[in-house]
Amino acid sequence: MNTKSKDKLLNEVDSRLTTAEQRLRQLGIKLPTPPEPFGVYAEAVQTGNLLFLTGMLPTEGREAKFIGRVGAELDVEAGHAAARLAALNGLAVAKQHLGSLDKVKRIVRLGVVMATSGDVRDQPKVADGASEVLQDVFGKNKNPSRLVYGVASLPLRVPVELELIFEVSA
Repeated sequence: MNTKSKDKLLNEVDSRLTTAEQRLRQLGIKLPTPPEPFGVYAEAVQTGNLLFLTGMLPTEGREAKFIGRVGAELDVEAGHAAARLAALNGLAVAKQHLGSLDKVKRIVRLGVVMATSGDVRDQPKVADGASEVLQDVFGKNKNPSRLVYGVASLPLRVPVELELIFEVSA
């Protein structure tokens, strides 16, 4: 879907539909199966009205779908796609924990950590892969604060790892 078509659809969705679950259906987004832990930890921890997700990776099943560093083995577009997949995995984990994404009141924080070569300056463009998915599903009014930074390496040699914190209904 090109950008103008997507923007038009999102404007229509904004005016007609208000829930995350309706937006997913309208946009044709099918969430992946929630990833299984690669170690000893919980995928999601809720305390009060905050839901913290473990670092979300661009995986399908138990396999990394993107491997390498942005600016070295991968370009910005591949990093953007990896961030998008990691965000979809995050939504799948949140939905599994909450039962419905409609229980998300807002996204509090999106942290995007990416493995890069030392001279990459396009980290925000890569991070937008995750931000755009979240905005598409929840709307602009629930956009999170965001922290983006580069590191030398990440688990499984993936290019991105996301931190997600949601405010949720009790």
